[in-house]
Amino acid sequence: MERKAYKTAALLLLAASMMFTGCASKENHSTGTVEESGNNAETDIYEISMVYPASLEPKDLLVVQDEINKITKEKINASVKLIPIGWGAWSQQTTLMLSGNEKVDLIVSGIGTYSQQVSKGQLLELDGYLAEQGQGIVGALNGLDPDFLNAARIGGKTYGVPSIRDLASDYGITMRKDLVDKYNIDTTAIQSLDDLDAVFQTILENEPAIVPTVKYGNSIIDTYTNSYFDNLGDGFGVLPGYDNGLKVVNMYETPEYAELLNTVRRWYQAGYIAKDAATSTETQYNLVKAGKAFSFISHMKPGIENQESKLTGTEMLSIHLRPAATTTYNITSIMWSIARNSKNPEKAMMLLNLMYTDKGLINLFDYGVEGKHYAKVTDNMIDFPEGVNTSNSGYNLQMGWLFGNQFLSHIWNGDDPELWNELAAFNKNSLKSKALGFTFNADAVKTEIAAVTNVSNQYKIALETGTVDPAKQLPEFNKALKAAGMDKIIAEKQKQLDAWASSAK
Repeated sequence: MERKAYKTAALLLLAASMMFTGCASKENHSTGTVEESGNNAETDIYEISMVYPASLEPKDLLVVQDEINKITKEKINASVKLIPIGWGAWSQQTTLMLSGNEKVDLIVSGIGTYSQQVSKGQLLELDGYLAEQGQGIVGALNGLDPDFLNAARIGGKTYGVPSIRDLASDYGITMRKDLVDKYNIDTTAIQSLDDLDAVFQTILENEPAIVPTVKYGNSIIDTYTNSYFDNLGDGFGVLPGYDNGLKVVNMYETPEYAELLNTVRRWYQAGYIAKDAATSTETQYNLVKAGKAFSFISHMKPGIENQESKLTGTEMLSIHLRPAATTTYNITSIMWSIARNSKNPEKAMMLLNLMYTDKGLINLFDYGVEGKHYAKVTDNMIDFPEGVNTSNSGYNLQMGWLFGNQFLSHIWNGDDPELWNELAAFNKNSLKSKALGFTFNADAVKTEIAAVTNVSNQYKIALETGTVDPAKQLPEFNKALKAAGMDKIIAEKQKQLDAWASSAK
């Protein structure tokens, strides 16, 4: 996903918390007008409250909001109130907003809580609104692959619309290009994780101040495990090979997982992983930027090198080791929904439709105001204006993956001019999980999920950074998982998956 702010737990820890101020209003349903509390002033312009996560609130947020409103007032007779919430505060703040009476129209859903929000009735069913006001969304997503929109369904109904971005992932390693060049590292010889030992040894011997490889998020290989399994949303019960005859297994008991742990343990003992890897909270990007890290293993997509180069401030080189695949989570991890609290769902859907069809609007969301926050290099290629850079720009979210249809946005100078075409082909040609479209409802085993999560927090990071011996700790981990209720979770997931497969026939 573009500029992966949302996938990395370490980034979440760094993100600034941000309080929000709600927009209290009362709607006159017969006229569609809004009476603003406090001054009784009526207006035909409905204000759409739009809630989304961001690492920071840009200095020029209101400048961009004003420009967005010029478009929305003309095209859908509505204005937009942008409500960014810090990643660190996202879960708590949105839970309060959706469970109370806060006016929320459009909200980002899918960040690990989609099925829970649906089961609580906090999100509106969208099928009727998509048919009436959202045909542009349907056309844009179905133009890529009808499976993508269908994957967001729960019980046959749509409650969220995935943003158009990288809807698949492949997997590999990203390294500092200057050091690859300096030591004449043969990247064509890197075909698997085992081929990295020689590379890491070269860095260890010649660059003692640089750690050969560091965590991506909370682990060396947490993301990489998804190249072997459909994690079915939470990793507690997975499908090996994205198929396995739809038989759910415990990932932590599979030979693939044990082999990954042995690899990471070997690296740790050789000194390729920092001794404090399990407890460090520094992000991979900051470690590379500070000259303290050589590489990290992660999920990937077309254009990943330029993305990671921007985020590290260092030219990076990426080696793709595992093929691209699409699971339900790839699609539902970032979506847009209309909240139950919306006073005008039709207007909310009209705005959402523009986010999938209106190039001018998308570029405002993604890049800000032309001439102030970006300047055109060619008709579709942009860069910072003279005197503006990453550090002083008033609007530099770098979150194009979030706002609707990223394929309508300009391409940043340095990226491949064909990037969106490459990404569309990447999505279309990826291996589709046999469980694509299945969403697990954890309500029946929420007690066990909590207990298993606690066990996972106790063992997983130490194992996946090589800090402890998997020969001893992995059996203990699995024993503790069983005692916490892992088998019950898997049985419930299997039951739901079987029912889903039967209904899908």
